[in-house]
Amino acid sequence: MRMTGTPSRLRWEILIVLGISFGMSGLRAALRLIDALLSPTPLNQQQVTLNAAQSQLPWLDFSLQLCSASVLLGWAGLALYLLKLDGITARSWQRRDILSGMALAAVIGIPGLLFYISSVRLGLSREVIPAGFDYPLLQIPSSLVWAAANAVSEEIIVVFWLSTRLGQLGWKSASTLAACSVLRGSYHLYQGISAGCGNIIMGLVFGYVYHRTGRIWPLVIAHFLIDAIAFVGYNAIGGLPI
Repeated sequence: MRMTGTPSRLRWEILIVLGISFGMSGLRAALRLIDALLSPTPLNQQQVTLNAAQSQLPWLDFSLQLCSASVLLGWAGLALYLLKLDGITARSWQRRDILSGMALAAVIGIPGLLFYISSVRLGLSREVIPAGFDYPLLQIPSSLVWAAANAVSEEIIVVFWLSTRLGQLGWKSASTLAACSVLRGSYHLYQGISAGCGNIIMGLVFGYVYHRTGRIWPLVIAHFLIDAIAFVGYNAIGGLPI
């Protein structure tokens, strides 16, 4: 039986889903930024590791990485399930989404890298270590798992699900785009002020593409490529010239 998306139910759904996912992540990230700014160590001399080792045993570490990444996929699954109860599904994946995703990754990824390097030098960002695994053999598979989990969860929840629900509540496209972009920026604040601003810009671009095309998969592919290149490439070249 299809559920009725009453305003009250939709508001509670938004509150609950964001409360267990990226909304709470945004609050934690803001608090971590405050802690970093209050530290006597300058922001650009601090480091933050995105995907750290969770065990000294290789097989156990990889298992724990899979469990942690699966939480993100679970969030995305919940959002998709709630939408499906109302008869809403994402448009089917098509081959052209790959090319669109690659183009979008280039548009965002290259300027984003230059923006990050400049921000660190200006003291607006912490040095971000994409992955810190104790065993080289775990580097690539673990990094790719995290890239996929981040891409699917963020684009499904922050763009597809949240845009749909806010639209059902009567929000205009501009307000929805702004809200989704600010949310994306909020949970990256732990990396630094510039990370929040940079991801708001990324959110505006991604959100605009989604509202123009109605397709979420190019965003997922673009996000995956950006993270995969960052996670794997960082260690392959021994860091970034910051």
